Amino acid sequence: MISKIIADIGPYIDQYGYWAVFVGILLEDVGIPMPGEMILITGATIAGSTGKMSIVVLLITAWAAAVTGDNLAYAIGRFAGRRLVIKYGHMIFITVRRLERAEQFYERFGPHVVVIARFLSVVRQLNGIAAGVSKMPWWTFLLYNALGAAIWAGLWGSLSYWLGARSESLTGALRMGAPFITVIGLIATVVFLLRFRRVKTTKGRGKS
Repeated sequence: MISKIIADIGPYIDQYGYWAVFVGILLEDVGIPMPGEMILITGATIAGSTGKMSIVVLLITAWAAAVTGDNLAYAIGRFAGRRLVIKYGHMIFITVRRLERAEQFYERFGPHVVVIARFLSVVRQLNGIAAGVSKMPWWTFLLYNALGAAIWAGLWGSLSYWLGARSESLTGALRMGAPFITVIGLIATVVFLLRFRRVKTTKGRGKS
């Protein structure tokens, strides 16, 4: 399955370069089921194994696509509202069940889920829409979203690039690095959230 996805994505990145990465990730973050994470991994691995792409430009492209896509989705959720999103969401494969799952994450974790969502497939796709529907303040969403996108793109992109430079094939690099990258990404996210909560608690005590 993984090798097939890579085989399907690779030719598009070879032909369209950074645009393939940008459009693929942007569409995923608007809510359309796209293998955004695999697109980033494949692009970074190609950059590492062939040198045809700059890893710095690739990471910036992935980050910009993630932030842009999520903010477009946020606008849809914020201005269209939940009712219209549910009514017309099927046009971009948004179902009531998927939206409710994303909303449950938001209710449980608040704005922190914007960071966590980068590493959770279904929630990542509905990240912006759920935030907009829930009326999260835009500046709050923008801050957490930009941070989450930076962690996500930086970890998956840089480590896939490093593995790609030391692997003979895209499949080999992915199999070597995917579990490690996922664990590191989740650890980094948890550490960030714990530190944020500690700072917030300290400030709260100071005010009281």
